[in-house]
Amino acid sequence: MKRVIPLLIVLFVLGAFVGTLWFLYQKSQEKPVVFATQTPRIADIVKKTVATGALVPRKEIEIKSRVQGIIDKLHVEPGQPITKGDLIADVSVVPRMVELNQADSRVKAARIAFQNAKRELDRHRSLFEKAVISDAELSKFQLEFELKEQELNAAVANLQIVREGASRRVGQQANTKVRSTVHGMVLDVPVKEGASVIESNSFNPGTTIASVADMNDMIFLGQVDESEVGKLKEGMAIDIKVGALEDEVLKGTLEYIAPKGTESEGVIQFEVKAAIEPKQGVFIRAGYSANANIVIDRRDQVLAISEQLLQFEDGKPYIEVEVAPQTFERRNIDVGLSDGITIEILSGVEKDTKIKKPMSSASDKKAG
Repeated sequence: MKRVIPLLIVLFVLGAFVGTLWFLYQKSQEKPVVFATQTPRIADIVKKTVATGALVPRKEIEIKSRVQGIIDKLHVEPGQPITKGDLIADVSVVPRMVELNQADSRVKAARIAFQNAKRELDRHRSLFEKAVISDAELSKFQLEFELKEQELNAAVANLQIVREGASRRVGQQANTKVRSTVHGMVLDVPVKEGASVIESNSFNPGTTIASVADMNDMIFLGQVDESEVGKLKEGMAIDIKVGALEDEVLKGTLEYIAPKGTESEGVIQFEVKAAIEPKQGVFIRAGYSANANIVIDRRDQVLAISEQLLQFEDGKPYIEVEVAPQTFERRNIDVGLSDGITIEILSGVEKDTKIKKPMSSASDKKAG
């Protein structure tokens, strides 16, 4: 027993030593590299650039108040269709005290002048009847009376406008009744009943009562990087992908490219606009974010390969083709349009040519 144990230990050590030597030998034997290959294919190549932006109405109109006052009643709400002339809101006028006082003073002064002109006309008419004065003399006082009467009417109308926002004498009530100026849909009503509003004038844009737009005439408004804008032309077709409409792709036509760029986060961007073709059953809401794929160029059903198969020397492309099993030779080729993944082959390759995948091995062969 004492002899068996040392013998087993010696055998174990020898076995471990031999196994280690065999393992190291196997590791030192390099496996031959087997390069994967790929053949050309017929494909459609589309070169695109992407513009990010949103879908907006071509014309969005802000309806303003023409008088200063308080919203008495709103007649519309967002999403409601509306036609030109429809009533949007009633505004109760809150007159400025200075203007009201001045208008009232002008009425009183005009009334005094009118009454004086009336007395003078009556007195001179009496003299005319007694043949004391001529008809021409009477006509002067008749004209003066009519002018003072007109001034009084104008002062009264002005006082009514200051106090009520309209003159009943001429039947104008539009200033206190805000009406739509276009056909379309109400997009937003930013005020509430009881809110104060400011009139629109030469010095102030005024308070917006409602925003109205034609939702059947939508455009894509986006930005394109300066590196791509030189490739764009008006009339190019675009595909618009809207995040809120998962599976819908809208068609459009590029119709405007800004002549001047703007800087955004250190990058020069150019504004682009594209008309959107209406799609049956798809309602487009204003403000949807979207990406537009603008087709710069395309080739249909051409011979193409993956760009990863290309190699370059002095800026000229070439490939390695298989002339015998795992034997390759260099071949110069002419290439055409590329979409960044697939590239068009103009010459130098046939459809059944086997092309070496650079830096590939047998593990990639299945994928190739």
